[in-house]
Amino acid sequence: MSNTPHEIQDEFPEYADKMHALKAGDESFGKLLEDYREVNRAIHRAETEVEPVGDVQMETMRKQRMVLKDEIYGMLTKA
Repeated sequence: MSNTPHEIQDEFPEYADKMHALKAGDESFGKLLEDYREVNRAIHRAETEVEPVGDVQMETMRKQRMVLKDEIYGMLTKA
C-alpha cells in the first residue's frame, strides 16, 4: 500500500501539454480528470486513515481509478 497520491500529471508527465489542451477544449476530458482527482483523493484519505474505509470499498475505488486512468490515457494517445 502506498500513501503517495497518484496525481494524473505525475502519472503521465510526457503528456502535460496535451492534458492542458484537452482539458481546455474538451469538456468530457475535463470531467474525466475531475473524476480521477476525486477518486484519487478519496483513496489517499483512506490510505492515510484520515477517512478509513473497508477493504471492499478500497478495492472498488482503486479499480475505479484504474478505469479512469485508462480512459484518460486513451484520450491522450489519440489526441
